[in-house]
Amino acid sequence: MRIYTKYGDTGLTRLYGGERVSKTHVRVEAYGTMDELCSLLGRIVAEMKEEDKLADLRQECEQIQQQLFDCGSDLATPREKRPYKQKEGDVQFLEEKIDQYMDIPPKLEHFIIPGGHVIASSLHMARTLTRRLERRMVAVIEANESINPIGLIYINRLSDYFFVLARLVNHRLGEKDTVYLRSRKIFKEKSRQKEENRHVSHHDQSSS
Repeated sequence: MRIYTKYGDTGLTRLYGGERVSKTHVRVEAYGTMDELCSLLGRIVAEMKEEDKLADLRQECEQIQQQLFDCGSDLATPREKRPYKQKEGDVQFLEEKIDQYMDIPPKLEHFIIPGGHVIASSLHMARTLTRRLERRMVAVIEANESINPIGLIYINRLSDYFFVLARLVNHRLGEKDTVYLRSRKIFKEKSRQKEENRHVSHHDQSSS
């Protein structure tokens, strides 16, 4: 079996079902960004293998890689030519983990800058790349192309998950979050802290 097909030699590629489109097509940009994110997450998984305290988190990230491939498969499928692979259970999985982890590190009172342990920093990179993937998916919708709506919700939650996970990794490995020195104090109302804290992510920290 040859790894090269020569189909792409003229700048075109095939979607599921055989349709040929430009490699700059919005749909290709979207699932290509998924591939970038999944590859970065693979590096993070490799880094986590060196830390016994992160064994459970490593397994979660490996599961998320599988879910990302499902997301990419859905993105490569125009006009729902086959049933979508991502289901609501993937979203519920992330929401449960976010709720479980977000109150474990010290309460977040200021905006933070990506930093701390190298694995936490890598997770912040994954978070920002997830935001890029979300923008690519919205671009597909704006081009009047169909996508799996569950996949878009999943990617939105995934960026929150990576933010929470980065803080948890720093906490488990004894590293402090890097505080943005010019940040005002945030989350003053205790009754709203839990809900708002869930949607915080660096410069995205006040947006969902």
